[in-house]
Amino acid sequence: MGSGKKTWTAALLATAVLAITAACGSEGADGAITLRFSYWGSDARQKMTQEAIKRFEAKNPDIDIEEEFSGFGTYYDTLATKVASDETPDVITLEIRGLREYAERGTLADLSSAVDTADIDAKVLATGAIDEKQFAIPTGVNAWSLVVDPKAIKDAGQNLPDDTTWTWDEYVDLAAKITASTGGKVYGTQQAFNPAFLQIFAAQRGESLYKGNKIGVSPGTLKAWWAVHQKLIRSKGSPDAAKSIELATQSEDRSLFATRNGAMGMWWSNQLGSINKASGGKEVDLLRMPKAQGATAGGMFLQPAMFYTASAKSEHQAAAAKFIDFMINDPEAGGIILSDRGLPASSKVLAAVRDKLPETDKKTLAFLDKVKGELTDSPAAPPKRASAIEAILTRYTNEVLFGRMTPDEAAQKLITEANALIAG
Repeated sequence: MGSGKKTWTAALLATAVLAITAACGSEGADGAITLRFSYWGSDARQKMTQEAIKRFEAKNPDIDIEEEFSGFGTYYDTLATKVASDETPDVITLEIRGLREYAERGTLADLSSAVDTADIDAKVLATGAIDEKQFAIPTGVNAWSLVVDPKAIKDAGQNLPDDTTWTWDEYVDLAAKITASTGGKVYGTQQAFNPAFLQIFAAQRGESLYKGNKIGVSPGTLKAWWAVHQKLIRSKGSPDAAKSIELATQSEDRSLFATRNGAMGMWWSNQLGSINKASGGKEVDLLRMPKAQGATAGGMFLQPAMFYTASAKSEHQAAAAKFIDFMINDPEAGGIILSDRGLPASSKVLAAVRDKLPETDKKTLAFLDKVKGELTDSPAAPPKRASAIEAILTRYTNEVLFGRMTPDEAAQKLITEANALIAG
């Protein structure tokens, strides 16, 4: 695992947890505090994080950081088990979809006055607040965007769209033309079913994904969203339903971009670098999302890539806050992590690392600077149990795309089931 410090993985957790006697943290014989820090990611993220931890420990010799690292697929199940077993880590990484659930069950500490947030955009910071308590600190920001391969589009005899005006119909038409002109060797686009896509699509129609403790998307908007997916499949602008659904579950290194078989796709903006790498260094760019005909707003928004939070039960909350503050505000940490957890939320850290960013990340930063005046407010933390909504959305989308359910039937059942889950 690289670090001289103790590193935990999900595989070792079941054994290691038996040896833990305190609910959170510990104090060694030499008086040093040990903080448990849970996060997910790739091998590259772990190496970056370990290097940042070494720098923190060098500056704070009285605090040791003990990692609890896993891949994303097992992260939340493992975290839920730890919390239920009263073995909550001192510092916890969370996404926005799980924030309210953990905050309202009393798992998280209020960091309002414990971490310096002066250099974080107020609207972005507000995404980590619930009932005026700052339970979470954004690590960095990104935006759900359209990724394009300009050369693949040009080689297919097509022009890059004017992304300030293009519509969903024009997006579908361009994708179909790319596939047709390449004889199916390059698909126009790879489909995406992420709730962020639906959130943007709904905003263009004057709706939101959530409205209080209910789903805010109407049946008509769900049907229109599914219609875009269906048109792409019928026109062969994307692979068929089975292949599209399979691709949507896979990471960038198995995308159509990675195999050089796709010209467009949708991802979070901070994934541009990994998409570039997966495709063997092909030039990739970011575009605004297409709009609904007559839409007055594009619906795109900044969202924290993830948050740092602290356990309300930690015996060392001040030390936990100090570690979070270092990861958020220290330029040395920022220079190691760069944009791995989104473009740094701290404006001072971003300014300090701007010149060190890889070229694709500089491109991402330039894109976000270009569209920032068009972005809607960052969404607030969704209702409790919202983390399960993505699975419900995926299930009913599959039913529609495979023709097992009509869009009308699926829309009504999705809204009913999702509202019951949130209310429960």
